[in-house]
Amino acid sequence: MAYDEGLAERIRERLGADPGVDEKRMFGGIAFLYRGNMAVGVTGDDLMVRVGPDATDAALARPGARIFDMTGRPMHGWVVVAGSAVAEDDALGAWIDEGYAFAATLPPK
Repeated sequence: MAYDEGLAERIRERLGADPGVDEKRMFGGIAFLYRGNMAVGVTGDDLMVRVGPDATDAALARPGARIFDMTGRPMHGWVVVAGSAVAEDDALGAWIDEGYAFAATLPPK
């Protein structure tokens, strides 16, 4: 499955040259990992965000968000945000910051 390279480039711009950030192909798209832990990614035209279990319900209440479920088993702590909901840089930035902040709480891999 192809992914929205434009969205991926916007994420790269937001994350800058942080040496703790790596890119990895996964889930049929691309993921951005902080110290080995996924923070955000792109699948198709949508944004994947790792928000953590405690923030899942609040994240799902935001526009365009749905639970991350690629295998028929919903993954609590992860959401997918419709590409149309992150068309504005401020909206995308808020999601990236949230995913990055959660990944920063995890031990490095």
